[in-house]
Amino acid sequence: MKKLFLLSFLFCAILQAQNNIDLSYYLPQSVTYNKAIPNPESVIGHQVGEWHVTHDKLVQYAYALANASDRITIEDRGRTFEDRPILLLTITSPKNHQRIDDIRKAHIDATNSNSNTKVSNMPIVVYQGFSIHGNEASGANAGLLAAYYLAAAQGDAINELLNNTVILFDPSFNPDGLQRFAYWANTNKSINLNPDPNDREYSEVWPGGRTNHYWFDMNRDWLPVQLPESRARIATFHKWLPNILTDHHEMGTNSTFFFQPGIPSRTHPLTPKLNQKLTREIGNYHAKAFNKIGSLYYTEESFDDFYYGKGSTFPDINGGIGILFEQGSTRGHIQESDNGILTFPFAIRNQFTAALSTLDAAKNMREEILTYQHNFFKNARREAAKENGKGIVFGDEKDAAKTYHLAEILNRHKIKFNEVKQDFTANGKRFKKGHSYIIPKNQKNTRLINAMFEKRTTFQDSLFYDISAWTFPLAFNLDYAEGVSTSNAGSEVTDLQFKSGIVSGQSNYAYLMEWHEYYTPKVLNKLLNKNIRAKVAMKQFSLNGKKYDYGTILIQVQNQNMLSQELHALLKHLAREGHVQIDAVSTGLTQGIDLGSNHFRALQKPKIALLVGDGISSYDAGEIWHLFDTRYDITVTKLDTKTIGRADLSRYNTIIMPNARSLSESNTKKIKTWVENGGTIIGYRNTVKWFNTKELAKLEFKKVEVPAKNVTFEERRDFRGAQVIGGAIFEAEIDRSHPINFGYKNNKIALFRNTTIFMKPDKNSYNNPIQYTKRPILAGYISKPNLDSIGSTVPLQIKPLGKGKVVAFTDNTNFRAFWYGTNKLLMNAIFFREEL
Repeated sequence: MKKLFLLSFLFCAILQAQNNIDLSYYLPQSVTYNKAIPNPESVIGHQVGEWHVTHDKLVQYAYALANASDRITIEDRGRTFEDRPILLLTITSPKNHQRIDDIRKAHIDATNSNSNTKVSNMPIVVYQGFSIHGNEASGANAGLLAAYYLAAAQGDAINELLNNTVILFDPSFNPDGLQRFAYWANTNKSINLNPDPNDREYSEVWPGGRTNHYWFDMNRDWLPVQLPESRARIATFHKWLPNILTDHHEMGTNSTFFFQPGIPSRTHPLTPKLNQKLTREIGNYHAKAFNKIGSLYYTEESFDDFYYGKGSTFPDINGGIGILFEQGSTRGHIQESDNGILTFPFAIRNQFTAALSTLDAAKNMREEILTYQHNFFKNARREAAKENGKGIVFGDEKDAAKTYHLAEILNRHKIKFNEVKQDFTANGKRFKKGHSYIIPKNQKNTRLINAMFEKRTTFQDSLFYDISAWTFPLAFNLDYAEGVSTSNAGSEVTDLQFKSGIVSGQSNYAYLMEWHEYYTPKVLNKLLNKNIRAKVAMKQFSLNGKKYDYGTILIQVQNQNMLSQELHALLKHLAREGHVQIDAVSTGLTQGIDLGSNHFRALQKPKIALLVGDGISSYDAGEIWHLFDTRYDITVTKLDTKTIGRADLSRYNTIIMPNARSLSESNTKKIKTWVENGGTIIGYRNTVKWFNTKELAKLEFKKVEVPAKNVTFEERRDFRGAQVIGGAIFEAEIDRSHPINFGYKNNKIALFRNTTIFMKPDKNSYNNPIQYTKRPILAGYISKPNLDSIGSTVPLQIKPLGKGKVVAFTDNTNFRAFWYGTNKLLMNAIFFREEL
C-alpha cells in the first residue's frame, strides 16, 4: 500500500512538473539573457513543451526573433505542397552578418583550392535541422529554445561561439507533417495528462504525421531531391557546404537517446574513415553534456551511415559530417516507458542539449573540421585527375524527358555535365545528341558521382537500415556507359531545358505519337478527357521512312468532336506541355499494319480509384498519388478502406491497391464482384499474397527456407535480418510486344525490389512478359539463398477474373518518386488494361 501511494505521489509530482515547466528547466543558467529578445512563450502563447507547437506559430516566432535580433536573418526559400513557408535562419555574430557573403565565398573557395588554406580565422558552418518526420516533434520544439538561446544569451562564451560559427538553422524540415501531428497531439490532449500508452493521443489516425503532404518519408530524399522541401535544403547545402549537419529525430518510447556514430560495419565504403573518427570525437561532447543533466544515451549500437539519401549520411559524401540524433518519443505529451514516465519537456530538453553540445564541439574542433573538409575535396580532385579525359554518358534516344530528369538531379547537386557533341555508340548503346549527356569524372564532386552511379554487390555487413542500392541510371532505365572519352563531349550545360515538344505539321488524316517519351501518358489522358478518340498499335509498322514501335498512339482527324484546325492546335499545346513529338501523316498505308487495321485498339478514358487508409502502406499510396497528381495531371480518387462498403465502384474501371495485407471480408467480396464485372485491379507487394489468399488470382510462390545452423541466441536477429531484401536492383528480360511493356526500347529492364515474394512463372511463356534473369542482381545486397531462389521468377502476373483482370506486381514500380524507369509499367496497366 505504501509503495502504491509512493508511485501515485511520484506520478502526480511529474504531472505537476509537466504543467509548471519554465525556461529554467531547459536553458543554461550560467548566462544572462537579453530581455529585449522575445522568449517563445511571449509569441506562441504557451511555454515550450506545454503544447506541441504548430508550424504557423513556429513561423511567427522565427520572424519575431529575426526582427528583434541582429544575430539572425531569415530567408523564405519556397513553399511546401500545402503552401507553408520553408524557412532558414542564418545565425552568427553581427559583425559576421556584415560580411556574410565574403565568409561564404571564402568557405567555398577553401573547398576549391589545393593549396593549404589558413583556417585559423575562418568560421565553421553548422546546419541544424529539426523534425524531418513531423510526428518526431521534440526536435522542432527544441528548435524554439535553441533559436532563443542563440539570439538572447549574453557573455563571452556566446560571443566566441557566434564569432567563430555560422549556423544555418532549419526550424522545421517538414512543415506539413509537423502541422498535421501537432493538430493530432493537441486535440487529443487532456487537462489531466494521461501517460497510458493505450490513450488515443498516442495512436495517430492514418497516415500519421511522419510524412509530408504526399506521404513521403522525406529523410530518404536528400540524394534524389524530388520534393520541394528537399530542393530548398539541398540548394542551401550546396550554397554553403556546411561542415556539420545535424538531424533531430525520435524513436521508440522505451528507448533513451542515440547519437552517432552508428554501427561501424554499416558505414558506406566511400565515406572516409576520418569522418567517423571526427564523429566519435563530436560524440564525446554529447556524452559530456548528457552526463551533466543525467540523461541516458547510447551510440554505435544501431542505425547506420550507408544510404547517402538520409540527412545524417548525405553530408558524408560531400565533405561534411552528418549526425543523427534519436530521442525516445512521447508521441504526445507524456507516456509510460521502461525508463519511467517520459514527458514531452524531457524529450525537448535532450534535443536542446544535443543542439548546444554540437555547437560546443564545432567551436572547439573548428580548425580540425575545416581542415578535414579542405582535404576531402583536395583528395577528391586528386582522384578525379586520374580519370581526366574519362566520363559517364547516359541517355535514351527515345526518351529525352527521363534523361532531362536525371540531369536535373545532377544540376541540383552541382555536378557538371556536357551535351553530347554528336551521336555515338558505347557498349553497344547509341547515345543521341539532344537525348544524352556526358559527365566528366575530373571534377570537384567526383565522389558524389561515384556514389550515385556505382553498382555495388559486395558488402562488409549484411544488414541495412535502409536500401543497399540506388544506381541512378538504372532507376531511370537509361542507357549509360562508364569510362567513355570526353572527346565525345560538347559544351557544358549551364541552362538545362526540356527538349521541345512539336507537331510535325497539320494533317487532315491522322497523327501518330510513339509511346517512349516519359510524359506520353499525360498527353494521352488529356486527349481522352476531351473525348478525343485514340487507338494503340499492337504491332510495329513503318511510315514515311520512320519505324513506329509497339504502343504507338493513333489520333485520327475525322469523326472527332472538334474541327481539324482545333485538333491540330490542341495537339500542338499538348506536345509542348508533354515534351513529345507528334507526327502528322497523310495516308493510312504503311509497311506493316495499316492505320485502319484491327491491330489498332480503341482506348477508353481511365477512371481510377486508389485505395488508401487503414491496412494500406501510406508510403506506397503516396508515391502513386504523387505520380498521378504532380507528373501526369491524372485525377485519381483516394478511396478510403473505411468507405469501400458504401462507395459506388461502378464509377471506376481501375482500382489500385498499394501494399496491403488484408481487407474486411465484406470489402473483399465487393471488390471481387467488381473485378468479375469487368474492372481491373492492380496490386503491389503484399497485396499479391492477398490476391492469392482471397482467390482473386491463382498465383504460385517459391518458399525460401534457411535453417539457422551454428547461430547463437545473440546472433539470431542478425541472422534473420540478413535474409531481408532491404532494397536492391535486379535485371529482368521483357517481351516488348506485350502491352505492359509498351514504350520500352530495350529487351531488359532494371527493377527495384524490397520484398522476398518470389512468384513462379506461368507455364505459357507469353504470360510472362517480365521475367528475372537467372542471376539477376545488378546492385545491392541479397543473401545467397534468396539469390538462388529469385532467378527466373516473375515480378508480374496478369490473371483474368470473370470479365475483369488482376494485375499483380511483387514490388513497387514507383519507389520514392525517383524510380522513373518503371513508372510506365503502371501507366500501361491502366491505359492498355483491355489488351493485357
